[in-house]
Amino acid sequence: MNAQPTALARLRGLVLSPAQFLPFALAQLTALWLIVLTGAAVRLTDSGLGCRHWPGCEEGHPLPAKNGHAFIEFGNRVFGGITIGLALVGWLAARRTPALPRWSVQLSLVIFLGTLLQAPIGLLAVASDLRWPVVMLHLLLSIALLAGATVFALEVRASVVGRMQPVVPLELRRLGLLFTGACFLLIVSGSLATAAGPHSGGGKAEDIDRLGRLEPVVYAHAAVVGVFLCAFLFSLGYLGARRESSPRLFALAAAVFVLLLAQMGLGELQWRTHLPWGLVLAHVLLAATVWVGTVALATLFWRPNVDFADR
Repeated sequence: MNAQPTALARLRGLVLSPAQFLPFALAQLTALWLIVLTGAAVRLTDSGLGCRHWPGCEEGHPLPAKNGHAFIEFGNRVFGGITIGLALVGWLAARRTPALPRWSVQLSLVIFLGTLLQAPIGLLAVASDLRWPVVMLHLLLSIALLAGATVFALEVRASVVGRMQPVVPLELRRLGLLFTGACFLLIVSGSLATAAGPHSGGGKAEDIDRLGRLEPVVYAHAAVVGVFLCAFLFSLGYLGARRESSPRLFALAAAVFVLLLAQMGLGELQWRTHLPWGLVLAHVLLAATVWVGTVALATLFWRPNVDFADR
């Protein structure tokens, strides 16, 4: 009779170290990165209306029928549920990790609530027959949550390895905020290009709500690329000139720059080949990865882990 109260008491008294909690933070970050890709796969394969009801696939049939579009859409929903579960576990576990700063525990709650909010937004997207503002909101919330999970994971890691004072000047830290904002605008402009492009997300292409003409949006997207590239190149040059003091920070910036070059090359290729969905999906994969790297770099400018500088 005392087994249950004892188990509850042990659960309530559970205390995690930052090292024990770090796998939870990394799992959450990985899931939020993957959900961007599965959501993009739904749109690019025209599977957005593969399941007309929610949370089940069709009225009276919760599981998808033998239809590829239905399996893709339902699979994304299932993985979304897993992501919500990981975010919930992450928040509960963060509350049991006293070494974490209070603001990071609150950030984990925001990540969980934002992940939970994706479910009704997904329902609204289907109910509105994939109107582009709703679909775009769905993606941009995922991008914002991915940024939050990146900052959170780095803060947890800092609690494991240690934190130090910034190793770059205030001007460069502010520039990090600038290129992070430019990177977000890059994703926004890319989303607008998708909204104006050939990938409807589901249903008949002529019946899908679109955002104007594709060409002007693509040109605007290219202009944002230029702003981001200039700010990032200046930061990379500064870190390169002083790489002896922060070699790992420079290595991270160089890796992000290589990914950015690959992203630009892939963007040109997909434009010249009339936007085949496989190349666009790879473009989204790289965009999500560049975003994580950019947010991580800007975060480390302000709150560097101790092993990111040469001691």
